[in-house]
Amino acid sequence: MFDYVHENKRVVQIVLLLIILPFAFWGVSSYRQSSGGDALATVDGEKITQQEFDNALRQQEAQMSQMMRGRVDPAIFDNPEFKLAILNQLISQKLLVVKARAAGLEPTDRQLAQMISGAQAFQTDGQFDPKKYDAWLRNQGMSPAMLESRLKEDLANGQMTDTYRQNGYASSAVVEDLIRAGEQKRMVSLVKIAPDAFLKQVKVDEAAAKKYYDENQAEFATPERARVEYVILSADSLLSETSASADEIKDYYEKHREDYSVPEQRRAAHILITPDPKAGEAGKKAAREQAESILQQVRQAPGKFAELAKKYSKDPGSAAKGGDVGFFGRGMMVKPFDDAAFSLKPGEISGVVQSDYGFHIIKLLEVKGGSTTPLEEVKAAIARKIKEQKAGDKFAELSEKFNDAAYTQSDSLKPAAELAKAPVQQSGWLEKGQRGAYPWADKALQAVFSDDVIKKKRNSSAIEIASDKLLAVRLLDYKPAGTQRFADVADAIRKKLMRQQAGELAAKQGQAMLAQLQHGDKVSLKWAAEKEPVSRMHPASDMDSELTRLVLQADVSKLPAYVGVESPQGGYVLARVDAVKETGPIDDAKRAGYAQQLRQAIGEELLQAYIADARKNASISSRAFPANSKG
Repeated sequence: MFDYVHENKRVVQIVLLLIILPFAFWGVSSYRQSSGGDALATVDGEKITQQEFDNALRQQEAQMSQMMRGRVDPAIFDNPEFKLAILNQLISQKLLVVKARAAGLEPTDRQLAQMISGAQAFQTDGQFDPKKYDAWLRNQGMSPAMLESRLKEDLANGQMTDTYRQNGYASSAVVEDLIRAGEQKRMVSLVKIAPDAFLKQVKVDEAAAKKYYDENQAEFATPERARVEYVILSADSLLSETSASADEIKDYYEKHREDYSVPEQRRAAHILITPDPKAGEAGKKAAREQAESILQQVRQAPGKFAELAKKYSKDPGSAAKGGDVGFFGRGMMVKPFDDAAFSLKPGEISGVVQSDYGFHIIKLLEVKGGSTTPLEEVKAAIARKIKEQKAGDKFAELSEKFNDAAYTQSDSLKPAAELAKAPVQQSGWLEKGQRGAYPWADKALQAVFSDDVIKKKRNSSAIEIASDKLLAVRLLDYKPAGTQRFADVADAIRKKLMRQQAGELAAKQGQAMLAQLQHGDKVSLKWAAEKEPVSRMHPASDMDSELTRLVLQADVSKLPAYVGVESPQGGYVLARVDAVKETGPIDDAKRAGYAQQLRQAIGEELLQAYIADARKNASISSRAFPANSKG
């Protein structure tokens, strides 16, 4: 239990950070009840509110924007399928919380209090500070009950998922088979029977080409197309208009000193002796006496600390590891343990230390961190941050003016460009409904082909193409949708049909050759050896997936073995397996690595299977599912 609380204090830090962002994925039950409005969904009576869904959507948007460096089309987040995926994820996670609660996997109030009091966000000089705690709650608009409910749900969910993810089973035999199958290498030679050699044997007349044209009109349709000039208002383009003074840089450094500091962390081992809870004071006395006796053994033979921890310690999370509890920062352990560990030097052993868990003997193993990067080394980065913040503020200030300049002075983009400190650029041909390279995503193309731009020949209003970028466009040239004339495409159709027929002849010949080879007949072919052996771990780059699959599934009890497949580019490809190279001796490190990956994969499958089964038997209703549906 000591190890459980120690580990989950780190979870508390993460949860608090998510709340601060404020893109918290989980809502708080008391907060949901006070927010009013109908539930967006219910899971066995537990509500998912609209605000909880909106928070999840904003978090996903923030994560995707960060991954794509701001170049994400906001229209993606209006997509019904995207929203349904978010709701489904919330329903599954809410269901896990319901099941965890039913299984008694929520932390107790006492454990929760210890986690919160141990969080660095609520401490002053290593001690829990009620004033700092209250101030933090007021700043987030939360009550203690709301935060506690939130933490309970997150921790319960984490325990539920870990129950499956960390318990996937992989037998030694399966791991061995997986390694040998994955690392087996097959030496392969190829022959490609291309359509080109058969082109002289086929003919396509005009009537066949016209028939194809008439039956495939969609293939020759041309969409609406337009060329535009455009201006982008971007926070980046405003950076040159900003500056960061020495005083501003110093002030920022002082206010964010923690960002440039590595807090000291300590790694310790301990022996925990727990009293018998039924024995009262006598039990505590007996436990202390046992701890004192073990301490004498440790003093006499410090090198046997790990051995004694394995023998005597009652902390199941660390005893098997010689008492090692890993690295931790100031305030992450219960106070008596924390105070003792941070008073020791590496290699020193404490006396008997009493905490709510029992009696500890602590050995400090290692110290790391505890340094701050000097201002001079981060001055340039801080200046950049300050300038970016100012540019962001300037962007917000100019956004409305930019929109007004583009829309009200609709016969030219020059006023908007001057305001944005950006050039007027020209696009290539843009097709309606077909997104192109940045910035021509959905919303931008909708603006390009709007009536204002196409029919009225006006500037568009400002379009948000990213959180810090606005776009305005003006038409240069336009071509309506239509269909290409047969005369313009007849030659291309004939060539296409000829190549299709030649490909069919090549495939027919390839299949005949494969049958001969598999029968043991001799066939005159020029085989080209693969540059690298083919394996499941490293498939050949110039072999398509279907041919690779056939090569790896081929019966190699008698070599050479032959397989073949129609080429996606036309024609046929024959493959000859010439030799098989098995993997060498499998060391323990490789076996352990494969086993861990397999256990994780199986654990994730177990979790998803559990969620799927639980959904079938749960009472789930939402605006996206039939009322009172099961799953």
